[in-house]
This record gives sequence, structure tokens and C-alpha cells, in this order.
Amino acid sequence: MGEGLRDARNARGWSQERLVREIGRYGRQHMTEVASPASLHVYVSEWENGKRRISPRYAAILRPLLGLTDQELFGASDSQGIPKADGYADLLTRIDSASSVSLTMVTTFKQQTELFRTMDRQLGAAGLVDQMTGHLTALEETLNFAVLPDARRPVAQALAAAATLGAWQALDAGAIERAWRNYELAKRAAQEAEEPMYLAHAMGEQAYVLCDAGRPDTAVALVREAQRAGGGHISPRLRAWLCATEAEICAKAGLADECRHALDSAANYLPAGPDARDPDMLSIFLNDSHLARWRGNVLAALGDDDAMGSLYAALESLDPTFIRAESGLRCDLAQAHLARGEFDQAQEHLRSARLLASRTGSVRHRRRIDQLRQGL
Repeated sequence: MGEGLRDARNARGWSQERLVREIGRYGRQHMTEVASPASLHVYVSEWENGKRRISPRYAAILRPLLGLTDQELFGASDSQGIPKADGYADLLTRIDSASSVSLTMVTTFKQQTELFRTMDRQLGAAGLVDQMTGHLTALEETLNFAVLPDARRPVAQALAAAATLGAWQALDAGAIERAWRNYELAKRAAQEAEEPMYLAHAMGEQAYVLCDAGRPDTAVALVREAQRAGGGHISPRLRAWLCATEAEICAKAGLADECRHALDSAANYLPAGPDARDPDMLSIFLNDSHLARWRGNVLAALGDDDAMGSLYAALESLDPTFIRAESGLRCDLAQAHLARGEFDQAQEHLRSARLLASRTGSVRHRRRIDQLRQGL
């Protein structure tokens, strides 16, 4: 019962004592009464050893602290608490409710996703786990009981966008299985919505799960399949994003020539100008500055001396609200300095990266920081 809690705590590099302090801090900030530190020490130990069940009050604190769902905390069913349609009258009520979802309501769903995307970018994913879980559940329930294609497609498109964001947040929080399942949900929704761009984007992001798991060759194949799935229906900016993704994963697969070719393709597809947002795919932020950072990341992975200039240029122009992106950029700079034997500079960037990763609760970045520290 307590393995999920222990694993999440360890993934953040927190001791039990640190978790106790974080629970106390959360209680003070949110004016929520919690037990004394001495009692919390006992609770945490007993939670992790399966001797005490996590109460709903403490589950509500641990979820945003660690970025976990109830299922991940103590193995509850995904469907726990969701009422099931029981009998024809109840079924028809749900169908009627889903069919009455107007375009205005779909727009509201999309606005919620956009709000969560902004909060995630600035504050990190962990604190959004409850909101995102509820958001995806509401969209799934609406789609499950919508009948005709004209009613289903707009909801499916909204679900594809939200599930892809939820998957990336789960990956960042270290919830790998949830990330994978959300990507699969996003792909199914995109296919039902007949939206090749949303399908290609979900597949491209899903490739990172495989890459992080140590299967870069399979990840390269998936991101290339994403480009084929999009065909001629995807925007130039998304095409550039997919090529840059391919370049990053090729670098990790040791495919240097293919990596450089993909980087060149990304630069060729990327529309000129300072605009970063893709109007056809709002989850894509990519302009020359972002691509310079990406190029630096890729070249650093290849051990190329040209990485340094691209990375420092990207750091200078980075939007200060992209907190998680800066953490990743600092890791890239540390990697580039390590390749040159410049250990003091690498150490400095890793310290900054760790602070930023702590602010956003990024397990993924913390794992990379720990790997880079081994080279010091």
C-alpha cells in the first residue's frame, strides 16, 4: 500500500524527514491542520510500511506535493468514486446530458486545458494532479456518452489535447505508467476526432517515454511514424517540432548524421519571425530562440563544441516564465561544460537546475541532474 508513496519520495530525493517538513509547510500555507512533526514521522513510516492507511485528509496533501493520483498512492481503482450508468433511465440521462454539450462547453474544456498548461509551465505539474485528473475524467465521461459523430468529434479533439498535456505532466512527475496510458488515450481521441496533427503530436511526445526508458531506437521509429501519421495535414511549426524531436532522440541513439539532418530539416520547416505559438496546435511553442536551445541540447549530447554558443544564446532569450525549460537548459549547459572538462561551470549550472527542478517538482529533471553529477 505504501510503495507508491515511498517510490515518489525517493524519486525526489526526499528523506522521510523532508517529507514531514513539506507536509507541515503545506499545512501552514493552506491553513490546513496537520499533526505535529513527531506524529507525522510515525505516520509516514507507517504509511510506507503498510501499517496505516493514508486518510483522505492527508491524501489531499500528498497528491499535490508528490504529483500522484489516488491510484498511485494506494492502488485505488481508476474508476473509484465514478458512478456507473445503472439501468436504461440512468443511461439515457447520461446520453442526453452528453448530447447537450454545446460548442461553448467544448471551448470551456479547451480553456481549462490552456490554464493548466500555463500553470504547469510556471509552477510545475505536481500541484495540478487533482485538477488534471478531474479534467480528463470529465472529458472522458462526456465522450463515453456522446452518441453521434458530430457531437463526439469536438469533445474528442479537446480530450486529445488535454490527455497529451496530462501525459507530459505525468512523465515529468515520474508517473511513467500514467504517462503512457494518457498518451494512448490522446492517440485514440485524436483518431476519433480525425485530427492528424493531434495524433502526430501525441506520438512524438510518447517517443520520449521510450527514450527515457532506454529504448532510443524504438523512440526514433515512433517519432518518424508520427511524421508519417501527420502526412500533409500538419502545420510547418509542428513539422519543425517533430524534426527537432527526432534530432534529440537520434542523438541519444548515437545516430549523429541522422541527428544533424533532422536539425537542418527543423530549421527549414520553422516559420520565420518571433512568434512561437502554433495557432493550429496551441501546445507547440517553437521559434528561432527555442530551436537554438534545442540545437544546443542536441549538440551537447553529441559532444559538439558548437553547443555552447547556442545554449548561452537560448538562455539569454528564454522567457522567464518557462521555469521547467530553464531547468532543462541549465542541464544542457552543464553537459556541454562537462564535455569540455569545465567542472566548476558545470557545477554552477547543476545547482541552478536543481533549484528550478525543486520549484516545479520535476522528477524527470532531477533524474537527469543526478546522472550529470556523476560526471563531476
